[in-house]
Amino acid sequence: MMDRRGFLAAGGALLASGCATPAAGAAAPPVVFVHGNGDSASIWQTTIWRFESNGWPRERLHAIDLPYPLARDDDTKAQAGRTSTTEHMEYLRAEVDKVLQATGATRVVLVGNSRGGNAIRNYIANGDGAAKVSHAVLGGVPNHGIWVSLPGLPDGSEFSASSAFLKALNVPKDAAGDEVTGPVQWLTLRSDRNDKYAQPDGRWVGKAGQATGVGYDGPALKGATNIVLPRVDHRETAFSPAAFDAMFRFLTGHAPATLEIVPENEVVLAGKVTGLGVSSTDPASGNFSNNLPLPGAQLQVYALDPASGVRKGEPFTQGIGPDGHWGPLRATPGTPYEFVVSAPGYALTHIYRSAFPRSSDLVNLHPERIAAADREAPSLVIFTRPRGYFDPGRDRMVFDGQSPPPGALPGAGVASSRIKPAGGPRTVMGEFNGERIAGRSWPLANNEVSVLELTY
Repeated sequence: MMDRRGFLAAGGALLASGCATPAAGAAAPPVVFVHGNGDSASIWQTTIWRFESNGWPRERLHAIDLPYPLARDDDTKAQAGRTSTTEHMEYLRAEVDKVLQATGATRVVLVGNSRGGNAIRNYIANGDGAAKVSHAVLGGVPNHGIWVSLPGLPDGSEFSASSAFLKALNVPKDAAGDEVTGPVQWLTLRSDRNDKYAQPDGRWVGKAGQATGVGYDGPALKGATNIVLPRVDHRETAFSPAAFDAMFRFLTGHAPATLEIVPENEVVLAGKVTGLGVSSTDPASGNFSNNLPLPGAQLQVYALDPASGVRKGEPFTQGIGPDGHWGPLRATPGTPYEFVVSAPGYALTHIYRSAFPRSSDLVNLHPERIAAADREAPSLVIFTRPRGYFDPGRDRMVFDGQSPPPGALPGAGVASSRIKPAGGPRTVMGEFNGERIAGRSWPLANNEVSVLELTY
């Protein structure tokens, strides 16, 4: 668990500075964060840090992990390793009940990104959520689908406006034609034109040149407070500073004291190691994302030289048990880290992260498997941005001296870039809008891969 002294010091500093008053401790409602399709609880890390930096108690900020985070291709048909909308809703219902019991609160705030918003809407409309939720914040949620009806794309998908699921959710709830369920207060956050899943053209769903039947305003809901955030991408509708500012104002009625993440003097890290497929320990069960534990994995964590990515000192070492959890690790503020995960059936995965400004128990890690097409390369390094996409028309970024990085396309639709450097182990530098990460390449012949994971 995180150390509270840094939190209290930061809160006191904000109050002393004369900034807007933070949330009032125990009076702050518990917030439950619901990730999107294929994601995990860890994606909310920076949002939680911003809430903490504005006085929200850490014990009232809960990010959930759907065990199988991917939606079914057709919501009405069982699919191994995928969840239906009903299963998703029931999982959210159980997690909300746990939070209410743990905090003693009578209602929670729900904040969701993308598919997470589908579960929130379903829970409030068709579960017992209307009595247990005070506010619902939906960032980049395809409330009116990603497509209406396109050849080759299933009408039964929960992302299709033609699905029974979305048709039922979008039925007017009152004489005014509102699409939201009361008495919950609703906020939607969307991009002006830059959300890959709210596009009139089907480019991002493999149907370039074909009309999707969905507009840029697809995430808006009649009866909600609907806010447009200029130039943000699909994930930034939930994870950007602008998104935090909008949700904080909606929940509190005033501006946050800061949009920055206030550093702590003491940083404690923890998280869990997860795998791939229907079963994390069975390579034959698939390579898609899951949030299931990877027991038997081994973790090493090295402090790094920030300029070269070269290791400094002895590693923190830990075996991963049945629950998948690792930590706690007392980290050095200002120091970047390399997380090395090894497990049978996976590549030896080196994950490079910038320095952690605050404590977190959401440092979730998962090893990679190397695709057959990559196996003849000397090494493989992946530059990734979990909380947003790369856009050469908007962002400043360099990866291994290349700008834009390989594979980065205009329109904020790609979240990773891959290189296959030769020349033996060497430093590889990634930079995105001022955040810099130094990592090392490793020989693919030894079944090793590097991931440079951006924080912001």
